[in-house]
Amino acid sequence: MTRRPRALAAVGVAFTLALAGCTGTPAPAPKPGSSEGAQPQAESPTPSATVDPADVTCENMLSEDTVAEFTDNDWSVREDPFVILDLELPDGTSCTWGDFSSPTSDDLVLFGWAPIDADDAASIQDALVAEGWLREDDAAGALVTEDPALALRLDADGYGMTYRFGDGWVTVSDTKQGLDLIDVRP
Repeated sequence: MTRRPRALAAVGVAFTLALAGCTGTPAPAPKPGSSEGAQPQAESPTPSATVDPADVTCENMLSEDTVAEFTDNDWSVREDPFVILDLELPDGTSCTWGDFSSPTSDDLVLFGWAPIDADDAASIQDALVAEGWLREDDAAGALVTEDPALALRLDADGYGMTYRFGDGWVTVSDTKQGLDLIDVRP
């Protein structure tokens, strides 16, 4: 794993947060020919085959239905390294979906998955909490979410950008509900 200077990481986090969008809740499905879009609802995708963590891509991290919805709305994907603060997880993938041809590009969604060891997971969770993020546990693992008062986008439950830490892995999305769209299971 590569440690980068904290300043670069802060820029990366700020950039990721800026890309997460500016709307408070997901909008209705876009109109044909429109660049407006919405993050698919977590309860709607058709289950797909489990993806081997070694073969994760932006196109197979999500269900086929979710990818089809994005591409049907002329969205494309940009793949980036998976970085949390100053920790780059080289075997991870961070994916930003949206209409990059739009002059505003303010309706983007973020999904990511990476393997992470227990020590790095614990230290990153502590570092995020020290920066004002909120931590809670759920059945799938530990959730660390940005303070809703500072979030650029909130889901229906009031969560903004959220990381879920499981046993040997971490996922990220611009909302907690977005985490449910990620199909990678180690």
